[in-house]
Amino acid sequence: MIPRVLRELNLLKPLLQIRAMSKSGQHYPKIINSACNNATLTLNHTCLRVKDPKVSVAFYKKHFGMNLLEKKDFPDMKFSLLFLSFPNKVVPTNSQGGNAVFAMNGVLELTHNWGTENDADFKVNNGNEEPHRGFGHICFSVPNIEETCKRLESEGAAFKKRLVDGRQKDIAFVFDPDGYWIELIQYLKEEEPVPDNKENKKFNHTMMRVKDAEKSLAFYQNVLGMKLIKSSVHENAKFTLYFLGYGINKGENSRSTEGLLELTHNWGTESDPAFKYHNGNDKPQGYGHICISCKDPATMCHEIEQKYGDEIEWGVKFNGGKMKNLAFIQDPDGYSIEIVPADLTL
Repeated sequence: MIPRVLRELNLLKPLLQIRAMSKSGQHYPKIINSACNNATLTLNHTCLRVKDPKVSVAFYKKHFGMNLLEKKDFPDMKFSLLFLSFPNKVVPTNSQGGNAVFAMNGVLELTHNWGTENDADFKVNNGNEEPHRGFGHICFSVPNIEETCKRLESEGAAFKKRLVDGRQKDIAFVFDPDGYWIELIQYLKEEEPVPDNKENKKFNHTMMRVKDAEKSLAFYQNVLGMKLIKSSVHENAKFTLYFLGYGINKGENSRSTEGLLELTHNWGTESDPAFKYHNGNDKPQGYGHICISCKDPATMCHEIEQKYGDEIEWGVKFNGGKMKNLAFIQDPDGYSIEIVPADLTL
């Protein structure tokens, strides 16, 4: 009996730590009210650098049915931005009559630096290969994962992990043209009817590895106003997953939503002073950033500056760069988060 009780207490320990982390005052104790009380905040998009946009857009269209919402070229800086999303929701309109890509969630931004498609030696960093691990994957949630995987197999998609591989039989991973990992999960439960549109997909989450879970959770909750939706402790493999987001509460089916952030913590990294994850923006580049949008980002950014000063690093302060009306803030691991107004037009 005693060994069993001790084992159960040991299993509960990470869960108790999770609860403590969400209320911890050790890291980022100052609450940013304009973020934590902001109902307009959303995790708008995830940015990935790509070698050849024609190949990447064709891939996401063919295999996942994504639509190209917007393409913006910046000739003076020699790069282009391409915004894609699933066609299962109404896309709002901006003041110029175009798609308001920053006023929604579930958007994938592909960044193309001109000329990379003609460079035979160019390769993006997918975030999963040593010594440049950091960013992990994006995740699409589907009604029926078996049907989706069968279709992808028939279309020639390259798999990192099929459903039958490994311990977890309910998830799969495919590669995109640049080697980024795309996780596939199912949001419908067995007893739920499949919708008329069997391929009604959702851009569920973006995963990043973090060195210190306590520090990262405090940053995303207290500074950026996200809520901890759920966590998953994997004792055998010694890692914990934390899911955060806006506009969703604990207990809801997080698989059926869009715009979540998954933080992966491999136990023990926080105790190694020399340990560091690759942020995707140092060489070799790959993953770019996540972007959060809201009605009044200027007020939010100003409050962060006033309360934290030099304790938080900025890539670009609000209105401080060549591209106006936006900011880039850095999390504890050096990952970039773009902050923009929901009505931003490029």
